[in-house]
Amino acid sequence: MKTHSSDINKQSVSAVKWSALGSIAQYGLSLGAQIVLARILGPENYGLFAIGTIVLTFSSFFSNFGFAWGLIQIQDLVEADIRFVFTWQLITGALVAIGLYLLAPVVADYFNEPRVIPIVRWLSLACVFSAITAPAGNLLRRNLDFRWINIIQIISYSIGYLGVGIPFAYQGGGVWALVAAWITQSFTMMVMTFIRYPHSVKPLFWYSGAKAMSGVGITVFVTNLCNWLLINIDRILLGRFLDSHAVGLYTVSYNLANTPNNLLIGAFQPAFLTAGARLQSEPERLRRAYLPVIATVWILIAPLFVLFAMIAEHLVGFLYGAAWKSSATVLAILALSMPAYITWAMSTPILWNTGRKHYESLLQLPILAVAGYAFYSFANKGIVIVALIAGGVLFLRAVAITTAACRRLSISVLDLLPLAGRGIVMMSIAAAGTFSGIKLGVAASVYADTQLSLIIYALTGINMNFTAIAAHLLPLLGGVFIGGIILLAIVFIFPRLLGHEVVGMLGRFSGRLSRAAGDRAEPESSKLVALAEND
Repeated sequence: MKTHSSDINKQSVSAVKWSALGSIAQYGLSLGAQIVLARILGPENYGLFAIGTIVLTFSSFFSNFGFAWGLIQIQDLVEADIRFVFTWQLITGALVAIGLYLLAPVVADYFNEPRVIPIVRWLSLACVFSAITAPAGNLLRRNLDFRWINIIQIISYSIGYLGVGIPFAYQGGGVWALVAAWITQSFTMMVMTFIRYPHSVKPLFWYSGAKAMSGVGITVFVTNLCNWLLINIDRILLGRFLDSHAVGLYTVSYNLANTPNNLLIGAFQPAFLTAGARLQSEPERLRRAYLPVIATVWILIAPLFVLFAMIAEHLVGFLYGAAWKSSATVLAILALSMPAYITWAMSTPILWNTGRKHYESLLQLPILAVAGYAFYSFANKGIVIVALIAGGVLFLRAVAITTAACRRLSISVLDLLPLAGRGIVMMSIAAAGTFSGIKLGVAASVYADTQLSLIIYALTGINMNFTAIAAHLLPLLGGVFIGGIILLAIVFIFPRLLGHEVVGMLGRFSGRLSRAAGDRAEPESSKLVALAEND
């Protein structure tokens, strides 16, 4: 057992480190590419593409179905499992792509937007690519090979968006620049994933383990479909009741808020799920790992999203320009709701690894009903109202799934209250620091505008107004700098304020933090993502 625990420990920590590094790189790439594309293409083109991708991601659940997730969950993997999964992934992917191609006019009628017909038809190719990618991708996750997973994601994104999307957009490609980038990225990821983990492609339609594998696939499919509806129902109804311009404004705000969120989830959840699958019969070890994960989300990550929300107005103004101004409030609302999203995402693996995988969809069905009614009733009121409803839905999901996960691990409210209290303190500190920085930046922007204008006039005789730049850039820098410095000071100078759970997590990556907090008394709190301490 000792060797087994040690192996899982090392592999999981390595997986999270590589995922974290890959997430940072992907965040930088995607943020830069999306800013450039948004400035070139504008809200309407983004709205048309968003409608197409809403349909595509919905179709992807049918093309992937969920078979490939069984490759992670199954304890003893054999070649027949892989062949069966690949066969049915390919069949369902091809059928869904054909169906999407044929139903494109129906989609256009629903959204009252005939321009999406060719967009949907071209994007249907991605259903086949993603279906083929899924088996090899999940085999890499099973092996905790997150180093190559992130390398593949970075290279495929770079080729798709930097190599194809941005040049095409500069040439006047419009929405087709985004379509071409998406398809190129999907195809590149498919090829590279298979090269990294080649497997048999010989068809296998049924075998002795097919029933068990199909059962996992059906559960994953229902769960993912429920999650997809909860995540996308806001844009589905926005596109129905408003127009592509409103969808574009909302989608860019959602993507900007959700990108760091997705990268954090991508860095931690797969390793948490995979390592936890190897310890399904040891809930006490899962409990000792889960509390530090939740503590880190509430105490360390949530304050960063508070900072993010407070700089939203100046971030949008500086990065995207005046055309996107009305999306700033949406960004602030959604950024504040992202810690709830991460809490939900890090709680679902507990249900899956304690024999309650079906709970994820069952507990969220009532929330889906409430969300559907709310969005249907108020989507025509504008994007800010829709964002408020979306934030409320994320909070309800987090409460429902986290409560179920805590019950499975015998975690009481009293165990969570100190974590919540520390989180509120840290968020308040982040808010105060960011607010002070923004105010200093606003004051500096007035002075900078005047001085720069005088200097340029003295040198060239030309009157130039820097208000548009300084009014956003300096408050943005001030908020990020002051708010960020205060949070870093707490982490490195006053780590005890974070609590031993968070320090233990950070101590896995920085021995200095662990020594500074004197956190030697509880080494188990530093076990990350379902790690087992050495016996």
